[in-house]
Amino acid sequence: MSGEVTEGFDTEVDLLVIGAGAGGMTAALTGAIAGLDVLLCEKTGMAGGTTATSGGTAWIPGSDLSRKAGVPDRVEDAAAFLRHVVGNRGGDELREAFLASAPEAIAELEAKSEVRFVAAQAHPDYLDGPGSAYGGRALAPVEFDGTRLGADFARVRPPRDVFMGLGGMMVGRAELGALLDPLASRGNFRTAMNLLFGHFRARLRHRRGTRLLMGNALVGRLLLSLRRRHVPIWFDSPIAEIIRDGAAVVGAVITTPEGPRRVRARRGVVLATGGIGWSESLREKLFPAEVGALSQSPEANTGDGITLASEGLGAALDDGGDSPALWMPCSLVPKRGAAPSIWPHILLDRAKPGLIAVGADGRRFVNEADSYHDFCAGMIRAGLREAWLIADARFIRRYGLGLVLPGGRGLRRLLRAGYLRRADTPEALARAIGVDPLGLAGSIAANNRFAETGLDEAFGRGASVMNRFNGDETAGSPNPCLGPIATAPFYALRVVPIDLAGAGGLRVDVNGGVLDTAGQKIPGLYACGNDASSIFRGTYPGPGTTIGPAMVFGWRAARHAAREEAAEPAGERAAVG
Repeated sequence: MSGEVTEGFDTEVDLLVIGAGAGGMTAALTGAIAGLDVLLCEKTGMAGGTTATSGGTAWIPGSDLSRKAGVPDRVEDAAAFLRHVVGNRGGDELREAFLASAPEAIAELEAKSEVRFVAAQAHPDYLDGPGSAYGGRALAPVEFDGTRLGADFARVRPPRDVFMGLGGMMVGRAELGALLDPLASRGNFRTAMNLLFGHFRARLRHRRGTRLLMGNALVGRLLLSLRRRHVPIWFDSPIAEIIRDGAAVVGAVITTPEGPRRVRARRGVVLATGGIGWSESLREKLFPAEVGALSQSPEANTGDGITLASEGLGAALDDGGDSPALWMPCSLVPKRGAAPSIWPHILLDRAKPGLIAVGADGRRFVNEADSYHDFCAGMIRAGLREAWLIADARFIRRYGLGLVLPGGRGLRRLLRAGYLRRADTPEALARAIGVDPLGLAGSIAANNRFAETGLDEAFGRGASVMNRFNGDETAGSPNPCLGPIATAPFYALRVVPIDLAGAGGLRVDVNGGVLDTAGQKIPGLYACGNDASSIFRGTYPGPGTTIGPAMVFGWRAARHAAREEAAEPAGERAAVG
């Protein structure tokens, strides 16, 4: 909707940021550091968006943190790696700007806020190639004590319920083994007791554990930093309209709990509303038919920023290149009277030896140990709306499968719930899940031959650094990602591709400035995070390649706005909504 608006403004600031995920909060924080008068508006009552439910890793090449961790990384190597991965898909200037600014952006945030990262010594890029990194490039948020936020702790969006235990306890990947088997060693017992004691102590005063890890830690640190910079945050306040003066954006109408407020933004408006998310119209326009209606974004992410800018202002909508979104294979946990819970199969099972994935014909379609995005890209290329992870009793005992924990914990309950299927033979399992029995028998036989030789002749499973990193070197196989499927009973778990973040979005320039369909900058309008199209053109180079660019382009947008002259509205103003 668009129309003439002549009323005055209720509030005036330098920079108006819409959306409190990693990108939006970084833009607001950077603006405040630069001396701007900033207002941050969040649609929901909680900060964090998709970031809060993620691993929180940021892909930042060439940082000083990599050198401190003993795994020095070079921007030049990352540039060579991206040339190899992205090729001639376009967007070179955006990636150059990202690489040029990423180390400085993180260094400034660490020096002038509560944001803290540590470079992972071992967290490989998702693809091999010139300049790929084994460690140093993926930055993990440092653990954060949520009690430092006081009442604002309740404003941090919690992780997914399937990722928490005992009423909201967060556990790191390195601690999971100790918690599952506390009697295996003194170290395990000590770790488990420390975790449990700290959690129960926190639960005496809070609805969930206050020890924040991963995306929750990053969100908590950004929120505390904003509070210490006295940046006002309007919660439960979605954007309703974008206000322009001629071609320039000069503010927005925000729907607050007290009613609509017209906010003038002298230096600009930053859109960081979470991307495509659950928007039915954008999904229908951009997503392939193989992807269903579910999303891993918060349900409040409905494409607000993208829709307002593209439909109302003529901003260019980019399809993301190779893919309009980044995908994860997810299993669905039935819940009586409610939508199913989503379990993303990130790294705990797909790469382990003794598992294959098949389609309705019973045949493999992809290297199961590749990144979650590339696994789903294989599904989409094969025209599959669903696939089945196939494993045997030995695999379940050693690794678990999805929500079934190692040792088979939870297996009976999840079998009763219909979460996974079991049969005494591969043929019976194939009939139970509706796939071709001959195809599945042939796939299992081929896998078992490959396990003996250590060479996956079909898809090269276990050939890449990332494959082997997530495999199991202790399994006694010549290939840490290949193992036999031979011990009855046999199990199948259904997975579907679900988006974790958008790759399609608004087309932007090197400072996050939104471009129109003619390639011209819309003055006063910026976008970052999932509202902006991916700088990697639908490829997924490594861990944190959504959060890293979201923060860097939020930083660049705010820095650019700080250098811009204040826009002086004149004459009639038009609202777009």
